Amino acid sequence: MTITTLSSREFNQGTSEAKQAANRGPVFITDRGRPAHVLMSFEDYQRLTRQRRNIADALAMPGDANIEFDPPRVTIETRIADFS
Repeated sequence: MTITTLSSREFNQGTSEAKQAANRGPVFITDRGRPAHVLMSFEDYQRLTRQRRNIADALAMPGDANIEFDPPRVTIETRIADFS
């Protein structure tokens, strides 16, 4: 992955070059020397946003339904409390 940095002026004058650079990695567009925007391919954007999921989705583990899990049986018995 290649990170490219362009000024706003460079971006305005070379939009097609910026789009080509975005296919190789993120393009930081600066405004007065400070990062202001990031240009990236749509595929990279989808990959970045797809990783955000809630805990229920993470625990569901889609596609991994064939996991063998055989926990040992546990027996819980009551006991008389010892207050000594």
